[in-house]
Amino acid sequence: MTSKPVNRSDRATRPQIDGLVLAVSLGVTVIGSAMLFLFEGKGVEIINALFHWTTTRLGQVFIHAGMIAPAFLLLLALSPFRRLRLGPEGEPPQHSTISWAGMIFSTGIGTTVLYWGTIEWIGYVQAPPFEAPSDRAKEWAMSYGMFHWGLVGWAFYALPAVCLSFAYHIRQAPSPSLAQACAPVLKHRVTTWPGRSINAIFMIGLIGSASTGIGLTTPLMTESVVAFFGLERSFTFTLLAVILIIALISISVSMGLERGIKRLSNLNLSLAFLLLGFVYLAGPTEEITRQGLRSILFMVTHFPEMIGWYYPEQNKGFTEQWTVFYWAWWIAFAPFVGLFICKISRGRTMGQLIWGVLLFGTLGCTLCFVILGGYASFLEDQTHLALIDTFADNPHAAVIQVITSLPLGKWILPLFFLLCLSFAATTYDSASYTLAAAGTARLPVDQDPARGHRVLWAIALGILPLAILSLGQKNDVLVALQTASVVVAVPMIVVTLLMVFSLLLDVRKHGVSTRRLLEDN
Repeated sequence: MTSKPVNRSDRATRPQIDGLVLAVSLGVTVIGSAMLFLFEGKGVEIINALFHWTTTRLGQVFIHAGMIAPAFLLLLALSPFRRLRLGPEGEPPQHSTISWAGMIFSTGIGTTVLYWGTIEWIGYVQAPPFEAPSDRAKEWAMSYGMFHWGLVGWAFYALPAVCLSFAYHIRQAPSPSLAQACAPVLKHRVTTWPGRSINAIFMIGLIGSASTGIGLTTPLMTESVVAFFGLERSFTFTLLAVILIIALISISVSMGLERGIKRLSNLNLSLAFLLLGFVYLAGPTEEITRQGLRSILFMVTHFPEMIGWYYPEQNKGFTEQWTVFYWAWWIAFAPFVGLFICKISRGRTMGQLIWGVLLFGTLGCTLCFVILGGYASFLEDQTHLALIDTFADNPHAAVIQVITSLPLGKWILPLFFLLCLSFAATTYDSASYTLAAAGTARLPVDQDPARGHRVLWAIALGILPLAILSLGQKNDVLVALQTASVVVAVPMIVVTLLMVFSLLLDVRKHGVSTRRLLEDN
């Protein structure tokens, strides 16, 4: 029997896994999670110290990043750069605008917007910014959440998306990795330890920041089950919820971008609009609308204070606890979301990419905060539901208390459970897809990373959240989840600066072809 000859051209066009980056990223994740399991008490002390040091010592770095990123993107979006097309001239967009926007939104925020959108204002009322008096605390509280989930955050997502898209679709880098986006700076070192270190840091950082979302999602799902069936809370339910999420992620990501992630994202978008529409129409529609418009106007008029123009002289403690944490969380997640946006944006222009991410993302989050937060605020003020007391004992139970106050009562919880599950699965099947793409040395534009590679990362994403959730005490868990994002964001700032500088070098180096593209468009 003769063996079938190997077609070298086929091998060259297949996805090629970077074994070293895979081993280092997975190894650090497993070791870090094991340390949290084995040394729980010491782990809590280290986590608290890391969070305090990072937010106080590096607070101004994050605040300035929040000012520069949207300004830089708006300059690009208003310049001739916006007409550059991602792919060959005349090629239509890879996905419809609705599916594209749905995948961006679902990937970028996950179930956490259901959690924070409903109850974030309570935390601000209890410890208001600028030491606002009680009669003004509510105004600040209802607006600050929309600010933290608005334009600045989505600018952090759009920035690496622009850099990666230029490298992958215009410069035609062999893979959509951060190292390849930094090629003009790294030069021949892209494939040696500097480039591979960047990819490994990104992958470790994504796992750390992803733990925040999964860590907030699973208790919300377990609270839904506990409230619906009248059961006792236990870590077993949390474990089962993580397993369910990982199973769905594995199935979705194994089916690929078109058949799995895209379909799940479309389903997720439909469920989200169904829930928001029901809350808005079944709740106090007029009051939600009035409160939402007031909050948006308040946010716009107080934007300089919120963005940190007067930091650290004013509002130092609040800014470091909340705004710095949020900017760090967005930055830690940004390369992942940016890489995913890059992979799904072929056929679009740079202008469409920038404006789409900024507008669709901001609009989606604003709707969640206006409707869910506005309804929760109405319940606290007008029905005396005592949400603030419930929040102090169990924030996740406070969210369920809001949902079950609707006309259908607890019978709306199955829809809420499915939405939590689909949001989580949509975000983290995209994350596992992105991890596999980043760990692939060569990935042709029309191919997905290897199926086994994608599924491996889907499973790995559940390890660190379980270790953090095992800490037990809700304050320890929340600080641990915040710290995971804040700490991993620090090296991501450096990598993002490298990508931006590389983009500028890329545009300058490809000046002739870029000018021709602009003239053609």
